[in-house]
Amino acid sequence: MNIKKMPKEELELLSNKDITYYLLEDSKKSMNTAELFKNIIKLLGLPTSSFDSKIGDYYTSLATDKRFILLEDGTWDLKSRHTSDKIAKIIDNDEDEDEDNEEETKETPEEEIEEDNYDDNDDDDIYEDNDDDLKDLVVIDEEELELEQ
Repeated sequence: MNIKKMPKEELELLSNKDITYYLLEDSKKSMNTAELFKNIIKLLGLPTSSFDSKIGDYYTSLATDKRFILLEDGTWDLKSRHTSDKIAKIIDNDEDEDEDNEEETKETPEEEIEEDNYDDNDDDDIYEDNDDDLKDLVVIDEEELELEQ
């Protein structure tokens, strides 16, 4: 499907993500966010001022759509064009960075942590059932209360 030859009325019925899908499919190459969004603005005949106000939302919509993948060079491509090896490789690189960060933030050894002198049994007095407090309790219903007033 050649998206550039599609009538404007049909394009307006598509979401920006769908138009992006067809743009990437037709171009056979990856493109950065700005290139893609400028193409959409041109295809839909939108004012160029909408670029600055909507580019952030457009980027977010691409990032949350599972059909697209953001490559290491900052360009977007169709996920279907990339093997799972390459996707896994990108994920592995992120895991390596996490491991490096873990080494930098070393935990404090247990002997350096100050012991808490709190005794778990200190609260027991508060929660004990003390029937002596309840022996003088009298229950009055609303009618009796109204009669007393």
